[in-house]
Amino acid sequence: MSGNKARLDAISAVINYKPISEPLNFAETPTQELFASNVFNMSVMKQRLPKPVFKSIMATIQKGAPLDTSTADIVAAAMKDWAIEKGATHYAHVFYPLTGLTAEKHDGFLSPNGDGTAIAEFTGEQLIQGEPDGSSFPTGGIRPTFEARGYTAWDVTSPAYILENANGTTLCIPTAFVSWTGEALDKKTPLLRSMKALNSQAQRILKLFGDADSSLVTATAGPEQEYFLIDRNFFMARPDLMTAGRTLFGAAPAKGQQFDDHYFGAIPERVLACMLETERELYKLGVPVKTRHNEVAPGQYEVAPVYENANVATDHQQLIMLTLKRVAEKYGMACITHEKPFAGVNGSGKHVNFSFGSPTHGNLLEPGDTPHDNARFLVFCAAVIRAVDKYAKLLRSVIAHAGNDHRLGANEAPPAIISIFLGDQLTDVFEQIKAGGAKSSKAKTTLNIGVDTLPDLPKHSGDRNRTSPFAFTGNKFEFRAVGSSQSIATPLTVLNTIVAESIDYIATKLEGAADLDTAIQKLLQEIMVEHGRIIFNGDGYSEAWHTEAEEVRGLPNLRTSVAAIPEFGSEEAVALFQKYNVLSPREVESRVEVKLEQYAKAVIVEAKVTARIAKTMIFPAAIRYQSELATTCANLKAVGYTFDTNTLDRMTELVRCLQDSTVELEAALVHGADDVMAEAEHALHKLIPAMNTVRSYADILETIVADDLWPLPTYQEMLYIK
Repeated sequence: MSGNKARLDAISAVINYKPISEPLNFAETPTQELFASNVFNMSVMKQRLPKPVFKSIMATIQKGAPLDTSTADIVAAAMKDWAIEKGATHYAHVFYPLTGLTAEKHDGFLSPNGDGTAIAEFTGEQLIQGEPDGSSFPTGGIRPTFEARGYTAWDVTSPAYILENANGTTLCIPTAFVSWTGEALDKKTPLLRSMKALNSQAQRILKLFGDADSSLVTATAGPEQEYFLIDRNFFMARPDLMTAGRTLFGAAPAKGQQFDDHYFGAIPERVLACMLETERELYKLGVPVKTRHNEVAPGQYEVAPVYENANVATDHQQLIMLTLKRVAEKYGMACITHEKPFAGVNGSGKHVNFSFGSPTHGNLLEPGDTPHDNARFLVFCAAVIRAVDKYAKLLRSVIAHAGNDHRLGANEAPPAIISIFLGDQLTDVFEQIKAGGAKSSKAKTTLNIGVDTLPDLPKHSGDRNRTSPFAFTGNKFEFRAVGSSQSIATPLTVLNTIVAESIDYIATKLEGAADLDTAIQKLLQEIMVEHGRIIFNGDGYSEAWHTEAEEVRGLPNLRTSVAAIPEFGSEEAVALFQKYNVLSPREVESRVEVKLEQYAKAVIVEAKVTARIAKTMIFPAAIRYQSELATTCANLKAVGYTFDTNTLDRMTELVRCLQDSTVELEAALVHGADDVMAEAEHALHKLIPAMNTVRSYADILETIVADDLWPLPTYQEMLYIK
């Protein structure tokens, strides 16, 4: 293989890769002993805390009782002793600002003693409250620089854990992050508020069914993380991947994913080694990762945990992304979580499986074998149907993201149109309800494969639909439109809140009914008549669906983030969040501003990188090749040979077009707007088209310029050299 020196060095490093450390001995510690070994969880607290303190903490975690801060010193002392036994020298308040990333503020346990010695100290006050700078994170104007104070507050419902490093360990304490005036500056605080709202309203329905007790109803989540792995040498040789998280240039390789040979294929050796260590690290942190496999695109993979309390699942999801990136570096690879790092192959999503229930009532979205006569399930399922239809625009806004715009609507991800897939059995049941009352449920069957040595397989009551953005999958809904780089906190916050509102609506209608069964049937019918339009089991990729959704059903189709983001701040959304004390009007406004600002900044960075690479890497390579062609033509002419100049003419035209389009892109970058919406619109309508034009010429040049002159690792190299 030819190629320039940087690319050849990268390829050589990949081919000759050797692990930097000895293989892990996975038989040394059984998985069941390894799991949660670095977590200050219930079993550890039970061992180390006095019974009354442990009982008080459990009441807060399991029943939502108010936190008794008087116990903080006792908990802090036990947590400190446990952490120091694990080698910890520092503690960190971990929080999740509006960047969508994880933030940490580290402090040492060591305190001077006044006599030249030092002691390890960690008080209840230090456990409960930290104080990072509230103006140094995106706040949407809540905390300007001259009003910088912010607080972190201990989240007792998410366990503390030990984060290991080769040179030591740190006690990490999940916290909320709020301003000096009490506004939420993070993603955790609204999530916790929304979970409280969901529990409060769900209890009303359970009471109607005679099921009320003190068992806390919580949302559960299981996010499936998709990601790419490429060799770090290639990653470092691509300024676009390093800076923007995606390739801004790259001609399609001869072989992409057209053979469908990567999905569930054999996992490459180095990738598998990386996965195994990632899982080992996550097990220590109590993250219940369950599934790993190759995804559809070459170089694309997935890891998925089992379901947990939505708050804990959100924290664990952040740990998954951090751990993937950290361990990948150890194995000489880069983990890419951008939604569309490579054009022409499938992008990455983060399917969020959502349900709610309690320890005593189980999963409230479990239909059972005969859902038509499971009134409790039908009520809660109808609440979700109503919520998704009524607040479809709001639900679309939470997945609005510059990276996700490249994925949504393509034939690899759900469309931007929000709809619900219920499957054959439930669709039939709800259609019966719509017509006047459900009398039967389609029975589950078995599948005979036609081979005597193979068993008959129990058949699910409904098929799966990969084109649906919101699909029922047996006893939960799968929100498939969430982007791979996004925090799941805001999608879960919105799901909890809109479902709480729907349950509130239903409970208000049913409370005081003379005949509960009759009232339920009537209300379910009304919901289906008004909101049944949201149910669609067909091909979400088809043009026919887009036409039907918009023109016949009247469903919104917000195709871009710029169109979707403002819906988070609509009057309806503001009133919703305010009613259930999830977000104040000011907090809502701040999030709209931050999302628009992040969208614009992401595109601006991409545009700057595009211009830089085009000018300093691709243009010089093209000029050198053009010069070589011109010299060859001149030499042939000098000796009297007949020749054609097709390639030279083509090169000359492409170089001119590349140069002109780059100038136009740079001119588009000279733009200022006081209004974040105007900046976002400019990014969408001016910068992205200009970037695409530059890329179109550059990608053609990649297929013409001599391989030894081309400066960037190619798609073929990055996706197939493992």
